[in-house]
Amino acid sequence: MTAKLPIPRVEFVALCAMMFATIAFSIDAMLPALPEIGEELSPGNVNRAQLILTSFVLGMGVGTFFTGPLSDAMGRKPVVIGGAILYTVSAALAWRAQSLELVLLGRFFQGVGAAGPRIVTVAIIRDLMSGREMARLVSIVMMVFTIVPALAPTIGAGIIAFAGWRGVFAAFILFSVITALWLGLRLPEPLAREDRRPFQMNTLFSGVREMLGIPMVVISTAVQSLCMAMLFTMISSVQQIYDITFGRGDTFHLWFGGIALVSASASFLNAVLVVRLGMRLLITVALGAQIVFSFAMLALSLTLAPHGVWLFAAFVFWQTTVFFQAGMTLGNLNAMAMEPLGHMAGTAASVMGAISTVLGAALAIPVGLAFDGSPVPLAAGLGVEAAIGFFLMLWIRRIEARATV
Repeated sequence: MTAKLPIPRVEFVALCAMMFATIAFSIDAMLPALPEIGEELSPGNVNRAQLILTSFVLGMGVGTFFTGPLSDAMGRKPVVIGGAILYTVSAALAWRAQSLELVLLGRFFQGVGAAGPRIVTVAIIRDLMSGREMARLVSIVMMVFTIVPALAPTIGAGIIAFAGWRGVFAAFILFSVITALWLGLRLPEPLAREDRRPFQMNTLFSGVREMLGIPMVVISTAVQSLCMAMLFTMISSVQQIYDITFGRGDTFHLWFGGIALVSASASFLNAVLVVRLGMRLLITVALGAQIVFSFAMLALSLTLAPHGVWLFAAFVFWQTTVFFQAGMTLGNLNAMAMEPLGHMAGTAASVMGAISTVLGAALAIPVGLAFDGSPVPLAAGLGVEAAIGFFLMLWIRRIEARATV
């Protein structure tokens, strides 16, 4: 039976894709702005500008912890619109800031506000659809969403060329206002009052305690945090490497967009393979391969000409593998961790999303700040993170083997 949506299907897909895109646009559109921000607000240490990315991610992780339960208690639209208001005010603060510290504060709360669309969009789809219809619509939304990381740096570069780096924050404000108005005016509240559940902190923390008592959940979440860290570290450092290491800052947005489009195929490949091979095997193989790729990149960085074309080609290939790995691991790790938590799926999704995002950002910060003009710190950091994740996956295998004895 086909679900009946309160607005036309094409419009609903476009709205959901735009809400999903808030995160990608907020991160990737900032990448071309980092050199200008560093020169203006942190001339003594331009490397600190990359904290603009990780501070946003930290805020997003904190917001994720509360967003799901709040939307269950208050309804979906108030949480998304409230988040949009916080996002907009915070973007305005960063837009007008005269110090890097104020920009970072604005970005943190911008991330908290962006958690609303990130989490609640999935809940809205679940409210209105079910079964195969829901799966089909989520797939379509995600296909539209994958275009955003490819286009966002180019959009950001265009805005900067026209209005400077502060113009990117004006674009964030416009994007959020349009999304909130579209949702508020066109989509009726999808969660009926009789289906709402009161928000209780003790319930949330008891859920956290239960999750921490299940080894499979703890280890899967730890590996997910490491995979998040690898992704966030690459994103926070990649613009500097293109610009400072290889002198290709002017074309960075084009390289990033092309790699993002190629890497988007990982999700489709994973969907084909996961039924045949299983989640654990795919994650373990992906992390094992990343150990090889990362330490190979480290070796090449130490031996090849520092700014040569061969090292650049190797870096582009390696960057692609890191983005591709995210598509082969993050969804599977989330599904593995959720498997024993069906009775508390909503709370578990918020808690695991928050923990993995905050830890991932926290692990990314020191590696990113260690940038020395070469890919060496990045390759070493990702290699170590991949190795830890790989051995944790082997630990999961031992736990599963004991459970079957």
